Amino acid sequence: MKRTTSIPVRPDAPAAMLAAGVHAASPGMAGMAGTAGDEGDDRSFVTALARGLELLRAFGPDDDYLGNAELSRRTGIPRPTVSRLTYTLTRLGYLVYAEPLEKYRLGQGAMVLGHRYLSNSGIREVAQPLMQSLAFATDCTVALAASDRHEMVYLEVCQPRGALVMRLAPGSRLPTATSAIGRAWLAGLEPARRAGVLAELERHYQARWPGIRSKLDRALRDYARRGFCLAHAEWDRTVSGVAAPVVLEGGAEVLSINIGGAATRLSPEILEANLGPRVRQLAEAVQGRLWRGQG
Repeated sequence: MKRTTSIPVRPDAPAAMLAAGVHAASPGMAGMAGTAGDEGDDRSFVTALARGLELLRAFGPDDDYLGNAELSRRTGIPRPTVSRLTYTLTRLGYLVYAEPLEKYRLGQGAMVLGHRYLSNSGIREVAQPLMQSLAFATDCTVALAASDRHEMVYLEVCQPRGALVMRLAPGSRLPTATSAIGRAWLAGLEPARRAGVLAELERHYQARWPGIRSKLDRALRDYARRGFCLAHAEWDRTVSGVAAPVVLEGGAEVLSINIGGAATRLSPEILEANLGPRVRQLAEAVQGRLWRGQG
């Protein structure tokens, strides 16, 4: 019997942690990856490596090619340094250089890393059949996502048999603070790590943060009580969804699963009474199968 490399905690653990610390603060822990300038006085921090990874992360889902000038603008890394980094990353296969355009695209090296993450964790092969079954049963889109800074990135998307309502594919990004899948991810974090993430989100949203934080706190309280988070017509006025976290390796890694569709069809009542319990059960089933090492 195949045993996966990711071992989850018990499905009820996040709610207990959350109830103890929605507003916990820990200035020593950041919940999301820092930028290339965050090394401070840490002598173990390799700045050149961090900057190279920042360049790879600068490519969004809609970016086919980026030049050194645009990469410098997005990352804040000086252009001469960017030129050296892109040359090195191209030699290593993480970028591909298009000479007629004088720009770069992601290479096979970057793609291989992503595929290795998905295959090594084991969660994709465990979650996909369960996700697809729920998508067929509810005629809604079901997705699995991981965090990247202030956004969630879809790793797997399962569509219903009917007309597609949410035309989102793997690689699509949703805002962490205003989407159900992002709120559920936050709910699954340990309180200290969550506090670091919330601090980063506050810096990102600035003046908009108080209103966003109020709704986010309500979602976290809802999770502590019901085991799922919802968002009705928030990050996109046409879309509603509900989500639950999948907590792996004792909390070291947290993913999130959501189910969603058109806001005109999925009212808050439907999300709370029907889809919420079902996505919570889905997350618990995924954690349970990984816990038992079943593929």
